[in-house]
Amino acid sequence: MESYINRDTQLCMSLSGRPGNFGTRFHNFLYRELGLNFVYKAFTTGNLAGAITGIRALGIRGCAVSMPFKEDCIEYLDGLEPSAAGIMSVNTIVNTVGVLKGYNTDYTAVFSLLKSRGISTDLDFALRGSGGMAKAVACALRDAGFAKGIIVARNETAGPALASQYGYAWKQELGDETPGLLINVTPIGMTGGPEAARLAFSEAQVRTAQAVFDVVAIPAETPLIQLAGKFGKPCISGADVIVLQAVEQFVLYTGIRPGSDLITRAAALARQI
Repeated sequence: MESYINRDTQLCMSLSGRPGNFGTRFHNFLYRELGLNFVYKAFTTGNLAGAITGIRALGIRGCAVSMPFKEDCIEYLDGLEPSAAGIMSVNTIVNTVGVLKGYNTDYTAVFSLLKSRGISTDLDFALRGSGGMAKAVACALRDAGFAKGIIVARNETAGPALASQYGYAWKQELGDETPGLLINVTPIGMTGGPEAARLAFSEAQVRTAQAVFDVVAIPAETPLIQLAGKFGKPCISGADVIVLQAVEQFVLYTGIRPGSDLITRAAALARQI
């Protein structure tokens, strides 16, 4: 039976500096397959306060939040769920009768992947980045049991603060060090970005690493993931993260957890360019 948008349709959305199609395709596919009266639309904004006021005023059910809004949005919310409060970074806003609460499903996804892929917590790591997503990853690493790591960040304020918060070291550049686990949490390698063809770590560092993790989701195989695959390294990709975090967002918005077959089909559609 064909469905149509009507006055009772619930809107979900995303806010991003560079909106993509993944969330729109993923969520709308699941709404359609499950017969839910929802619709999802991606937006960007130059007026964050106004956008979040609109979420509240118009009864928009949920909002995914991406760079560069993950930290700046917090001051406009009514409360934070523990995963977001612990790292002061939000990637999901849920509107319940005008009350806006922030969540972080990035943390949930990263923690789950670190556990399910069996990456040894004995490995030391280098995490490149210091923004909102880096906070989620660093917190997940600590909670998963990784005791020794370096936050690699040029920002002389955010870098040391992130390292100190989770008990890790900080360096502006990694230099010649060769950690066992390499993690990129910057836009390096992202399709359409100015550094799309770059590597977040040197070839020598990738060659000696035991595992590689790149949170960039588009493309699914960044230059870093491609190189790691060439050397036969176990990898976690941003494509893995984006699916898991999107599922958790879908559950928060609708109260329904899709089956694995539906999730696989939704992800395959959403990855199409």
